[in-house]
Amino acid sequence: MNYDPFILGTRSGWQVSNQAAVWLNKGRRPRLEEGHPWIYANEIAKTEGEATPGQLVEVRDHRGLLLGTGYWNPASQITVRMVAYGPLDKMDTEFFRKRFERASAHRTRFLGEETSCRLVYGEADFLPGLVVDRFNDILVVQVLTLGMEIAKEDWLRALIEVFAPSGIYERSDVGVRTLEGLEERTGVLYGVCPRHVEIVENGLKVQVDIEGGQKTGYFFDQRENRASIKPLVRGWGARSGIKLAERLSEESGVIEMVPVNEKGSIVAFPYWDGATVLECFAHTGSFTLHACNYGAKKVTCLDISEHALQTARHNVEINGFTDRVEFVAADAFEYLRQQVAGRDERQTRANAKEAGVKVDTSKPLTAEGKTWDVIILDPPAFAKTKRAVEGACRGYKDINLQAMKLLNEGGYLVTASCSYHVRPELFLETILDAAKDAGKIIRRIEWRGAGKDHPQLAGVEEGHYLKFGIFEVRSRKDL
Repeated sequence: MNYDPFILGTRSGWQVSNQAAVWLNKGRRPRLEEGHPWIYANEIAKTEGEATPGQLVEVRDHRGLLLGTGYWNPASQITVRMVAYGPLDKMDTEFFRKRFERASAHRTRFLGEETSCRLVYGEADFLPGLVVDRFNDILVVQVLTLGMEIAKEDWLRALIEVFAPSGIYERSDVGVRTLEGLEERTGVLYGVCPRHVEIVENGLKVQVDIEGGQKTGYFFDQRENRASIKPLVRGWGARSGIKLAERLSEESGVIEMVPVNEKGSIVAFPYWDGATVLECFAHTGSFTLHACNYGAKKVTCLDISEHALQTARHNVEINGFTDRVEFVAADAFEYLRQQVAGRDERQTRANAKEAGVKVDTSKPLTAEGKTWDVIILDPPAFAKTKRAVEGACRGYKDINLQAMKLLNEGGYLVTASCSYHVRPELFLETILDAAKDAGKIIRRIEWRGAGKDHPQLAGVEEGHYLKFGIFEVRSRKDL
């Protein structure tokens, strides 16, 4: 009888011939039983048999009870990564085919007709160390562990069988490979892989650079979060004195509702009700695209990388939003501080003028002192390790504080952190500290994580890395 170790469970008495075994400490925390697939070196009491790095080993508790099977790497602090909760003698093509089919079924159920998404998300798809993103018919893979490196021939064959891609490109250019004793590597694994691939997300065209873009070229984890900004982008016309009024159409002779300004003149600009938006750390400009699509009046798209902005410009152009987007190549921290300084100088001059004090206007302002209705902060991870958390929180507080100062009254802060080590409660606390120092009261509108193609395995906190929030921001003195 053939057993599927993924479905069956742990049974004492199962044996796998000619396979080494690791025995776990008696006093260890039962993380494995709680769903965590990692076993650290300090949790292992002994090894039985001839274990080969990268190959499968049995995992047993201190009594000898079989808990499952994982692949072993003594060079890594994460010494065993579980792949089955029962016996498994090999990770062959058939093994990977079944896992890929399950991963595909999950995406089909929750993403429907989306042709581009994260297909395989490591541990959360019970394939630790392997990440696969699909960009139409091109797959981009990331191999993070020795076990998956050794099994490459089998999972590559299974990927081709299950998904029938026209090309597979490897982006294993990540530092964590060194912890597994592996070198970084990129290149074509199968078929033909163009450097740039155009995908569609939420109805928008997005060009992805699979060779030079960050990670695998695009961040699918924010798909649903990008769509969630839709309600923020419209409803700002009244602030400018624009409202809808009845007018007789000269062409049709029918009474229509049209936008008019305070003088009663018809406003011809089609995005009169849209927000002004700033997207920082824009990368490919994905939030910019969504803001424009939902009706933004004007968007400032900012990134420190000119290469990233080139991609963002192209994406804006192919979607027909060029006339509403300005691009800024700058450090977000410095840019925000400069705008706050410019805003403060303007306010100081205005206050002095009201008080009848002569103001020297010949001296140029530090910066324009721009403000926006919506500000989006989607930075890269500030904390790669636990030791970096304190500094990361200072960084998160700084950008969120400056952003709150630059929001128009009643505006919206869209803010995210992808630093796993900055836990959700700490990130929220940091945002609250920023609001306090900025003299703001904030209301939480959204609090989300990664999208449905990034499922979260219960018991694995490391997979709960993305924090995404939307906050309404108002001044204390105006309430």
